[in-house]
Amino acid sequence: MKKLIIITLGALALAGCAQQKKDAAEAADAETVATDSVVAGQFDVRELDGYKLHIYLTGDEMADASFIIEGADSLVTLEQPLFKVNAAAFDEYLAALGKPVATRIADFHLGNTGADTILMPQGMPEVVNGPAYSGMMQHFAEVYGDAIEPLPTGATEEVAFDTTVTLAGVPFTFFKGASNDFPAANILIGKDAVYSHWAPGKAHVNNLYAANIEGVDARIAELEQLLATGASVFVGGHGMPGTKEDVEFMISYLNKVKELRTSEPDAAAFTAALTAAYPGLTGENGVASFAESLYK
Repeated sequence: MKKLIIITLGALALAGCAQQKKDAAEAADAETVATDSVVAGQFDVRELDGYKLHIYLTGDEMADASFIIEGADSLVTLEQPLFKVNAAAFDEYLAALGKPVATRIADFHLGNTGADTILMPQGMPEVVNGPAYSGMMQHFAEVYGDAIEPLPTGATEEVAFDTTVTLAGVPFTFFKGASNDFPAANILIGKDAVYSHWAPGKAHVNNLYAANIEGVDARIAELEQLLATGASVFVGGHGMPGTKEDVEFMISYLNKVKELRTSEPDAAAFTAALTAAYPGLTGENGVASFAESLYK
């Protein structure tokens, strides 16, 4: 049963990011100053207040994203890639920036940090060594074999929630993420960008994002927290960068989910009502499964 759950999580992560990839690929953001193709995936570079944010869109099966925060004299990496082809492209690009790496942060995702020390939010080192996370990584190793990087072997340091640390001259504020997710952090980077596990986008959600009404409430609270940071760029470990409007859409969408869960008698009626409320919205083929989860 555990293996089946892990397989489902991987599939849902991929499906839930499809619209985010499509929307951002079609929209040119005014803050984007360069987009360079690399060996695998793409880098999207944003000039922000006091730093550059290099967003690496891996194009892997889980729509993972990794990040480099470039300060005046040094760099910070966040959520390094899992697949070797992406890790090689990421490391090549990182080296070309010509600055030392001050810190490597692993928030929700372990990646190719090797023997380097990684900074994690409080509680996550214990989680990644626990049965659920370890089982997920073991499953990836079984499915993808040599295509993925070995697990990190370096030491971990924890940072408390509601704490700001300055790395590479840039302030990073760690807020506790959604209560229905791993106990990792939403991270405000400087004052312009905020990272969460899932980048906001205009798409139906799936069971991994929220599996019940309590989870829906948790995600609404998280989205409101993201808005309250005042950021203009919203990035995630899965999906394309989002905007304030994407966050507001998701809050409205999840409130509609709550309304329909109260008004509709069963999963089938809920599915029909939600798809009718958002005609043509990407991810429609996953609404029935989402509904079944909500009505359990």
